[in-house]
Amino acid sequence: MKMSSSVNERKRRAISNAVMVVVAVVLMVAGGGVGYFAGAGSGAPVTTTVTAPGATTTVYSITTVYSTGSSTTAATPTLPSSLPAATISETGSTLLYPLFNYWVPGFGATYTNVHINTAGTGSGIGISSAAAGTVQIGASDAYLLPAQMNQYPSLLDIPLAISAQMINYNLPGIPSTTHLNMTGNILAKIYNGTISYWDDSQITAINPGVTLPHQIIHPIHRSDGSGDTFIFTTYLSDTNSWWKTNVGFATSVSFPGIPTAAAYVGNGGMVQGCQATPYCIAYIGVSFMSNTQAAGLGYAYLQNAAGNFVDITQANIQAAAAQMESSTPPNEAISLVYAPGANSYPIINYEYAIVSKTQSDANTALVVRTFLNWCVMPQNGNAPSYLNKVGFVALPSSIATLSYAQIAQIGP
Repeated sequence: MKMSSSVNERKRRAISNAVMVVVAVVLMVAGGGVGYFAGAGSGAPVTTTVTAPGATTTVYSITTVYSTGSSTTAATPTLPSSLPAATISETGSTLLYPLFNYWVPGFGATYTNVHINTAGTGSGIGISSAAAGTVQIGASDAYLLPAQMNQYPSLLDIPLAISAQMINYNLPGIPSTTHLNMTGNILAKIYNGTISYWDDSQITAINPGVTLPHQIIHPIHRSDGSGDTFIFTTYLSDTNSWWKTNVGFATSVSFPGIPTAAAYVGNGGMVQGCQATPYCIAYIGVSFMSNTQAAGLGYAYLQNAAGNFVDITQANIQAAAAQMESSTPPNEAISLVYAPGANSYPIINYEYAIVSKTQSDANTALVVRTFLNWCVMPQNGNAPSYLNKVGFVALPSSIATLSYAQIAQIGP
């Protein structure tokens, strides 16, 4: 199947970035990446407890088990039997935050004298806090970009798992089990004010059989520096030329000033804001699916690069990840958004730990390395018993290999 022009462009940029990375450091696998700037942003901490997402229905009947691995065998490190007493801190992505709150007790069951503080403050703060050295781990849905790598050469961005993003809405009279079809191009027009009403002809044309109300759409976005904003605006940029030229994509962007728009802090704030705003539309991380269901919000099937409308199932997330696996460079900085493939869900991403290569002492470095390796290992943090609770999928084995190689660089 022929790739879209935006995917081809990412592939060309990937090759260029991979050459620069390999010059700097030689690792096990060569590939390609992309680069653009994401601002740090700010926002108040958000703490939300989530339970396992409910079951979803796939648009396509998936008869093939998608392989997210390759012939590469991950060089799985050996974890130490014990660790020195230590306290480390993590802050950042509210999308990744619920998973950290499952991982930390699991890790602590083996390493009882290690304490890990966690906080959901937004990916922008996760990146800036790791850069400033105020935390050992910055959690981010957005990868480090060439400009950031040049500014902070000691930072690594290490994928820990794969996540996705929902497009949610509050439409009174339409059951949450009725999934509207939505495209990136239409979402861009909603968020720039070109499309103002739910029964606009462009929306009704792709939703036959659904009676949409003549009500003003209230687009909701994040007010804090957010990896969710990063991947959402990447999808809009990949599918709408006006958005790409005039707004672009980053953890913080200047959203067009629409009187009916609103902004909230964190994924938890987005859920609450959308629940309280009839006829709204919002972008929310998949780890909050149980929260959006409890709030009575619906979610859309999204059009992918192949032109198909697909559900946010783990099979469809894996299909997209498999398409981008071989393009992932040694530094693992790459957009997975709008991947090719008939069943690929279009808004997925690696969930990153942003970590300095240079820790304050050898014991801290050992604890950080051990925890991150534990998170990536398929028998530990990447096991379904953890990832299924938040709707994430495991890293392919070749990507885990790259993460292990990056983690090995962390020292005093």
